[in-house]
Amino acid sequence: QVELKESGGGLVETGGSLTLSCEVSGHTEHTDSILCLAWFRHLPGVGHEGIAGVDPRPRGRGPYVFYTFKDRFTISQHNAGNTLSLHAENLSPEDTGNYYCAVVSCGTFMVTSRGQGTQVTVSS
Repeated sequence: QVELKESGGGLVETGGSLTLSCEVSGHTEHTDSILCLAWFRHLPGVGHEGIAGVDPRPRGRGPYVFYTFKDRFTISQHNAGNTLSLHAENLSPEDTGNYYCAVVSCGTFMVTSRGQGTQVTVSS
């Protein structure tokens, strides 16, 4: 059972930056299937948005950021794949929401499990 735990959220001023972390546990790389992971956010009144992900399969796309977020968000993976980070900069109040990481289907990007998320609040 893969568990995901996010951290790093908080209150930041407009124009500021944050780095969010997602700790992945319960997955054994050598015996279990390869994990494709992603960062999402849930914004009030907007809904869920996919931000970025990693596809570590031999012919996978590796780390990627969706076009809308390319200018301000960066994704990286550390600690033998057990930590997934999301760096966000030049934040605005429109970025306020709950940010969460998830295990996704490598081919379809469908969420199969997710963490509870970490709240990001951007003050004006």
